[in-house]
Amino acid sequence: MDALSDTTPPQVDLELRGISKTFGQFVALEHVDLSIERGEFVAIMGPSGCGKTTLLRIVAGLEPMSTGRLLLRGQDISALPVHKRSTRLVWQNFALFPHLNVRQNIAFGLTLQRHDKAAVRAKVEHIAELVQMSPFLDRRISQLSGGQKQRVAIARALVTEPEILLLDEPLSALDAHLRIRMQSEMKRLQQRLGLSFLYVTHNQSEAFSMADRVVVMNKGRIEQFGPPEEIYTRPRTHFVAEFVGSNNIFDGKVAEVQGGQIVVQCADGPITAAAGERPPGKGSTVSLVVQADKVRSRPTGASGENSLRAVLSGREFTGSQVIYHLETQSGVAVKMVAQEPFSQSERAGINMAMQLYWSPADTVVLRPNIVPGVENMPGRRSYVALGA
Repeated sequence: MDALSDTTPPQVDLELRGISKTFGQFVALEHVDLSIERGEFVAIMGPSGCGKTTLLRIVAGLEPMSTGRLLLRGQDISALPVHKRSTRLVWQNFALFPHLNVRQNIAFGLTLQRHDKAAVRAKVEHIAELVQMSPFLDRRISQLSGGQKQRVAIARALVTEPEILLLDEPLSALDAHLRIRMQSEMKRLQQRLGLSFLYVTHNQSEAFSMADRVVVMNKGRIEQFGPPEEIYTRPRTHFVAEFVGSNNIFDGKVAEVQGGQIVVQCADGPITAAAGERPPGKGSTVSLVVQADKVRSRPTGASGENSLRAVLSGREFTGSQVIYHLETQSGVAVKMVAQEPFSQSERAGINMAMQLYWSPADTVVLRPNIVPGVENMPGRRSYVALGA
């Protein structure tokens, strides 16, 4: 018997324990542990090839795991075939049947289970109402828009009453405007059903706008798992800091630790940061992370404010904000995000030197995380937050 009890607390819907997956010599997943609470919307994001779709397929039963255990509401489903699992997968391309109409597509899973025809009809109509497809039940799939097809795919998955819904980039085929609208509709539907969603996406705005918690994956491992606000403002590893949001990263060595702050000597001068609960020792190598929207072109006058000189190399106007691209004397790229462009009287020209400012409190400190015994192996050194 495993040291962990098979009895999962009732508030946990899905538990992944030490899930690994290899394809020959390639490690797709490496000892993944994850727990999803009842009625929670969890998004998984990461670069292509990081293992997020493989993880989803393992939960669905479409891919066997190499090691580990999978528990759904306390029941070990590791060896259960896909048709016996109370999970349903919504595919990226919807995978609808073009020769069937909307009603028949939604009912497909129920007809395989040989339900009573009247019960099937009632269930289909109820689910169609939930996803706002009642007026289109007799239409063919070819007559639907992209958003309507997506609703049909979700309805077909929901009609069999799964305990958790799995979604593999279901909005990626939609245009930008429809994608944004469908995000709010999907979140509203999830909250109304009280059903757990495990949602794979490349899109950070999708993950942050819909999910209660977000998983960031890299090279088959979970780098960070937590609320969107925490991942965005307090990345715990160097990879998350680079992958999420728009962060500036400065490397250096700790020159001073005093009064709840540390001073780090970087290539372009000293930078001050809050020391945190576990401050690094003097001489430690660290990385400092500063969000681009925390950087300003004017000082606030606060004591200990950081200041850095850089040259403007470009700007991007995105409608709601302006992204300024700069470069320090040592060649470090820096970004500053402003909600509105500079006025005509203070407009900065390309190649113009600027002074940048930000608070020590807005500086996240990451320390090296070296796996014992493999310090010299490539890819085994990363940086983790001081509290990690």
